[in-house]
This record gives sequence, C-alpha cells and structure tokens, in this order.
Amino acid sequence: MPTPSPQTPATDEVQHAQQVLVFAMATLAEMREADSESHILRVQNYVLALAQALSKHPTFEAVLTPAYIDALYRSAPLYDLGSVAVPDRILLKPGRLTADEIGIMRTHTTLGHAAIERAEKTLGRAAPLLAMVKDIVLCHQEKWDGSGYPRALAGTDIPVSARIIALADVYDALITSKVYKDGVPHDKAVQIIFSERGGHFDPDMVDAFVEIQDSFADIAKRYADTDADMQHKIEYMANAIAEIATL
Repeated sequence: MPTPSPQTPATDEVQHAQQVLVFAMATLAEMREADSESHILRVQNYVLALAQALSKHPTFEAVLTPAYIDALYRSAPLYDLGSVAVPDRILLKPGRLTADEIGIMRTHTTLGHAAIERAEKTLGRAAPLLAMVKDIVLCHQEKWDGSGYPRALAGTDIPVSARIIALADVYDALITSKVYKDGVPHDKAVQIIFSERGGHFDPDMVDAFVEIQDSFADIAKRYADTDADMQHKIEYMANAIAEIATL
C-alpha cells in the first residue's frame, strides 16, 4: 500500500471512514455479481503493483506520481460501481448473453458514471477528487485498439487509470473460479493477456505486467477466495435464480 502522508488523528479517522464506505459500496456492487471482497483486494493490489512498475517507465513517469498512484489505489474498488444497476437476470446469467442482454450489461459503465455526475449536480458542484473515479468507472471496458465500450476510445485517449484497471480486472477474471466456471492457471492467464498486447491492452502495460507477473501471482494467492467465499457465491447465485424464476 502507498505510504500515507502525515496527518492529524482527526483527518486520519475521516479518511479511514471514507475508505470503509468506499469498500462497503464496492462490496455491494461485487455481491451483485456473486463475487467477493477478496476480488476487490486482489484487483486493488494488482493495480498498485502495475502502477508502481510503470512509474519507472519514461512514458508514464510524469503521470504516475506517488500521489496519483495513491489516488488510483484508493479509487480502484469503485470501478464496477455501475453493475448495481444491471438486472440480476443478466448479471448472473451463466450462459451466453443475447445481443440485447450484452447491450444492457454494457450500460454499467455509463450508469455508474452518470450516478456520480448526478450526485455532484444534486450537491451543487463537481468534486475534482472524483475525476479519477469517473474515469475508471466509465472507461475500464475500453480497449487499446478501439474495439471497447462505451465510447470506442483507442490508445492514449483512454485514461491511464482505466488502462491499468482493465488489465488487472481481466487477469483476475481469468484466474478466478466462478459458480459456473473454473479459473485458468496463472501461466495461461499471462499468455492470454500477452496475446492481447496492442489489442485489448496498452503494449507497454502488458510488457510491465509480464515483468512483474510473479507479483500478480503472489497477490492472487495472498487474497485467494476462501471456501466460505465460494459458498457465499453459490448461495447468492441460487437465491437470485430462484427469485428470478418466480417473477
């Protein structure tokens, strides 16, 4: 975790309370996808490891300052915030989604972004400290080659923060077992991500990821889902499917 700057006890307590609320909101969003708190911790720490590695790269050193990395680490849990607005029948569907369902699923990026902007408008002014959160919520599904969504951004038009989140999120999705699928081994996940170098992902970020892949594997083990996590996923999925069936 980034080294925090000196703070008064009162300021530290306020920031801690804010982070607890951020994590609670993120946990509720992930629960909608039958996922766990461990997933949030893994992605948050992948993001930190990758950002720190990239901060030594000439392309990123001016952007990835300690303050930027700290903000990204703290913001990362909220990247999937918009998933709370996607219906369970789509979010938890174990089979292939239809074209219409894919379209609805993809709205999680714009819905999450719009929710933050509506809150800012309701409260009377924009919150500059949430600019990064809005970037990662809106843009984490964009792809380097322009084939992502919601805006089909390409290359460096995609915020650095969102490019980092994208790689971390996909790695965790690949290695993590779901109720309806088994995760792939670490080496296979690395191969898949490398195959998307210049496609889904920023080539420089893929190169940095490959160099520090052992750190990703260590994080995955440190924050691995427990048996209780998997049981919770199974129960949540079963309850949600049962509820959908009665509608």
